[in-house]
Amino acid sequence: MEEATRIIIARNAESFSFIYQENIDRFENVMFFDPEKDVPCLDDVDLLYLPGGYPEKHLEALVANEACRKAIKEYAEKGGRIIAECGGMMYLCKSIVTDDGSYPMCGVFPYQITARQADRKLSLGYRRFVLDGKEYRGHEFHYTQFLGKTPTSIVQVYNAKGELVTTPVFKYKNVLASYTHLYEIIG
Repeated sequence: MEEATRIIIARNAESFSFIYQENIDRFENVMFFDPEKDVPCLDDVDLLYLPGGYPEKHLEALVANEACRKAIKEYAEKGGRIIAECGGMMYLCKSIVTDDGSYPMCGVFPYQITARQADRKLSLGYRRFVLDGKEYRGHEFHYTQFLGKTPTSIVQVYNAKGELVTTPVFKYKNVLASYTHLYEIIG
């Protein structure tokens, strides 16, 4: 992640809990908010970071905080910079589907994520990709999947052995999202 003047990070006990401390330490002016309870003030924010976690376990709380979801979508539409990893990426999608129904999320991306028991599939491993002259490294660990066709990736993603993987990385305006939890950027 590039150094930003002001970064705001989604964080709580489980929905957005997977954050590498090294990513936080890169910035001087860091603020946190809980998407289940808070509505972030995104004025003058250089970067919104939505880390991984388990939003599929707290869908009712995330849906109930409609003002937060709307603020994030509005920020994205206005060109705000967002990095979303795994659970954060799921939160930016149209909805998350479980065995109990469909839950609307931020709607920045038109994709649906399935967390239904029948659709569970382990995706696990180290990942790397090159984007805009920088090499991004991270790991992937999740059971949820895209419902229907997997989105087209803007770059090819590789595993630790250099083999192609189907994990997509996608971008909309200044939003970069993937199932990959980033831990290193080179270049």
